[in-house]
Amino acid sequence: MSTQATVSERASILLVDDMEDNLVALEAVLGSLNEPLVRARSGEEAMKALLRQRFAVILLDVRMPGMDGFETASNIKRLDQTKDVPIIFLTGTDNDAGYAFRGYATGAADYLTKPFDPWVLRAKVTVFLELHRKNQQLEHMLVREQEHFDELSQRLSAIEGRLADNTLADVADLRRQLTHLEELLVEMRRGRGA
Repeated sequence: MSTQATVSERASILLVDDMEDNLVALEAVLGSLNEPLVRARSGEEAMKALLRQRFAVILLDVRMPGMDGFETASNIKRLDQTKDVPIIFLTGTDNDAGYAFRGYATGAADYLTKPFDPWVLRAKVTVFLELHRKNQQLEHMLVREQEHFDELSQRLSAIEGRLADNTLADVADLRRQLTHLEELLVEMRRGRGA
């Protein structure tokens, strides 16, 4: 895959914090990654955003009014379409070890305290962006492979049908079809690196 992803393959990042200053700081740190940054000012807004589009990673504040970060993460992990999105918890308190434990228990991939080191945060987010891209590549490869298998299955069924009819008058055509099937198999093996 090229270093410039197409618009549909861009890896959006969801920023969830009730404080405007924190959202601005996150945008300043992550803006250089050139990926779409989507804001949510509450857990409820985050859930709505997650239902509208796919995200590569979520940066989630722990302390928010209403649905806090832990409750939001629990809701994210309960939904099939969002359960695999990695969550990095951000919190302003590091003196309560229970917060970190609770964060990991609700499915967090990582946990950072504020003020965070911008380089560390950017590096962690970059890892999740790369994982997201690799997963997308794998999904595309699996779709192509399934299309090839479906075509092979259809062609084999057609050949079996002709053989069952005992009309071997067109043996040359059957040989061409078998040659084409062999070429598809070679192409599939090449695609897998075998």
